[in-house]
Amino acid sequence: MLKISTAPHLHSSADTDTLMRGVIIAMLPAALVAVLFFGIGALKVILTSVAACVLWEYLIVRYLLRQPSTVHNGSAVITGMLLAFNLPPTIPAWMILIGAFMAIGVAKMAFGGLGKNLFNPALVGRVFLFISFPVQMTTWMKPSIRDFLNTDVQSGATTLGILKHIDASSSATSLTGGAESLPDYGQMFVGYTGGSLGEVSALALLLGLAYMLYKKIITWHIPFYYIGTVFLMTGIMWLITGDIRYEPLTHLLSGGLMLGAIFMATDYVTSPMSVNGKIVFAVGCGILTFVIRLYSAYPEGVSFAILIMNAFVPLIDKFYYPRVFGTGRK
Repeated sequence: MLKISTAPHLHSSADTDTLMRGVIIAMLPAALVAVLFFGIGALKVILTSVAACVLWEYLIVRYLLRQPSTVHNGSAVITGMLLAFNLPPTIPAWMILIGAFMAIGVAKMAFGGLGKNLFNPALVGRVFLFISFPVQMTTWMKPSIRDFLNTDVQSGATTLGILKHIDASSSATSLTGGAESLPDYGQMFVGYTGGSLGEVSALALLLGLAYMLYKKIITWHIPFYYIGTVFLMTGIMWLITGDIRYEPLTHLLSGGLMLGAIFMATDYVTSPMSVNGKIVFAVGCGILTFVIRLYSAYPEGVSFAILIMNAFVPLIDKFYYPRVFGTGRK
């Protein structure tokens, strides 16, 4: 049902292009950290992913839909960067092209383009690649700031991968162990650990969050409640069981939690419009992430959690639709 309201209307100078540029700027710290720790391989993945997403959108809009090009708004660049942030630095370029097509062609343009897609495009591309090429998508590279050209690539496990297989009787002191144990908090915070390109540095992601909050590109509700839910649930279980696998700060600083909560769960199109809806959405993402991480065969659950909650957004919006401006009705 189409709802048409009368004046007054709220006006903002921030158009789509401006908002997209702001998100791109916010992602630059994470991109720089990825290149610093993973070298030229990370740069190749980021550039290939961005170029592929822009190219697929241009070709589909121009020659399949026969409409004016939409690549100028920057949304394809953001999808490309987010897709790259969810990939390992050693993934082949041809797989990136497939992931980009799934993100742009299937998850975005098949629904009608920007503003009409139900699921986050970058996550659709990432999950498709993960299911189709599990070996390549779970081959992680050890970080190194001394070998920019990746002449001596060494593979290693991610923090969550180690945590998933650690013995239940291990104590929290193992967080400061050797090469095969969990990295310490400082390494996880800065980004000196294995993982997907954009998820390793909590510091870089928090800088991006601070910028977007300052520019009012997003609100604090989804990141706070998403991260807070995971931290609270793991913290309670850690206090009850003493099992290192529930250690809350490790779950907060590792994996794709911050990347997902800050840049993907906050996507305008695939997240609820109202504040209450955002809270419900974020808490749901947090619960699903906790369950998948701790009780499934997968060490990570952020991508699946956000996509599942994306499917519930129309229902959430129907229940928590925004207040009509100038009235007391919701």
